[in-house]
Amino acid sequence: MNLAVLRDIGTSPVDDDIARIARTTQCIAIVGLSPNEDRPSWGVARYLKSQGYRIIPVNPGHAGGTILDERVYPDLRAIPPEMAVDMVDIFRRVEAISATVDQAMAHLPRLGTIWMQLGVRHPQAAGRARARGLTVIEDRCPKIEFPRFL
Repeated sequence: MNLAVLRDIGTSPVDDDIARIARTTQCIAIVGLSPNEDRPSWGVARYLKSQGYRIIPVNPGHAGGTILDERVYPDLRAIPPEMAVDMVDIFRRVEAISATVDQAMAHLPRLGTIWMQLGVRHPQAAGRARARGLTVIEDRCPKIEFPRFL
């Protein structure tokens, strides 16, 4: 089936990736997760947790505390490998994306997905991650995307 036909029936290669991610992901590190319930990161994390995903908050300003009853880590390096993070959801400005992606690739041995939130794209970091075999989703939100496939 050609790509035009796939789009006509509502599926695309990105949709296929998102469907696979939604169904196979178990543990998500959320970089930039805020304890403020009014922030989008908190709402997304709460939704993901309600759907059975393990969430790991990453926020240096709140390290050692808890958000949504989960221990907060200062950065991705501090997450123990046995926590088996398979997706990193990034709530950071575009300037921080490159370093965050590099840190994720260097310190999370089970990582399979890099997810950049709405309004965030970083072609260079995405390219490096894809070259390492990771799936990269840019400018999307799992709280919006996952319900279509669960």
